[in-house]
Amino acid sequence: MIASSTEIELERLGWNAEFAAAFEAHAEAGLLPGRVAVQHRGGYRLYSESGELAAEASGRLHHDAAGPQDLPVAGDWVGFAPTDDGRAVVHAVLPRRTKFSRKAASSPTEEQVVAANVDTVFLVTGLDGDLSLRRLERYLTLAWESGAEPVVVLTKSDLCDDVEVALAEVEGIAYGVPVHASSAVSGTGVEELRRHFAGDRTVALLGSSGVGKSTLVNRLLGEELLDTQEVRADGRGRHTTTRRELLLLPGGGLVLDTPGMRELQLWSADEGVGETFADVEELAGECRFADCRHEQEPGCAVLAAVDGGSLELSRLRSYRKLGRELRALELKQDQRARSEEHRKRRVFARSQRKSAW
Repeated sequence: MIASSTEIELERLGWNAEFAAAFEAHAEAGLLPGRVAVQHRGGYRLYSESGELAAEASGRLHHDAAGPQDLPVAGDWVGFAPTDDGRAVVHAVLPRRTKFSRKAASSPTEEQVVAANVDTVFLVTGLDGDLSLRRLERYLTLAWESGAEPVVVLTKSDLCDDVEVALAEVEGIAYGVPVHASSAVSGTGVEELRRHFAGDRTVALLGSSGVGKSTLVNRLLGEELLDTQEVRADGRGRHTTTRRELLLLPGGGLVLDTPGMRELQLWSADEGVGETFADVEELAGECRFADCRHEQEPGCAVLAAVDGGSLELSRLRSYRKLGRELRALELKQDQRARSEEHRKRRVFARSQRKSAW
């Protein structure tokens, strides 16, 4: 890939005083700041003051990383050194202000960082039969945990018979979260989304395949930059986007398009669960017992709310399910941490025996 010579101001990319302070030591080492626009399997594309650059991570960065979660991802700010052939080598990753993580599908104890330094997360779901409140609760949980501000975007409103009913259902579980109905085909509601990009903010789009994320991005960009496909005959979405890509919007701000997620397993989301199920946790504070599991205990305010009709049983079941999932994941992570510590002690003991010889 040939480097683009188009200069880009760092502030246009979301650079601020916090990142500048974190970069001071890297600047003294002679590195330049850049932001990861695309993460490829074999490298990266960076935005920088001198334009776009193809890049790769240094051997030292790979060596020092505890796992894939420590390597650059789309949205990361990095320190790089330019090479003579117009490329770049990434030597450092700045601390992430926010990060959207999930459990890696390939490992029960490995974190996968989907996006970094995102200000707002558009949780995109279609109104063409794709809407699932339970799945949306899971997305909300991870969005709150990321540190970014969640926004629910209901696409394909032109295919919905009663948009107001759908909005009311979503608002009933998305406490304090803006909810927008839009149609990228007709353009309805798209302009309302632009305010979330004000001040060169970064917005990531997350959702299942076929909900219209790429079509929405094209609307925001004002051009057909991203490929789109029709939903399959069985109603399932097609994977049009194959990589995470950070794009500059002509009116300011950046949008991060992501591939559709087949599964979204929690990584660490205690605070996210609390935010998403604020209504359940508020009720839980009124239970007779502090360790109430909200199953059959006497004096349970949560069960009383279900019996009284003010809390949907399906919502309580979702709350329980996510709680069980988190507890199981924490046990696995603790076991892995203990195994790793045991391995380190064995390695140290062997090194001490060799020294004695």
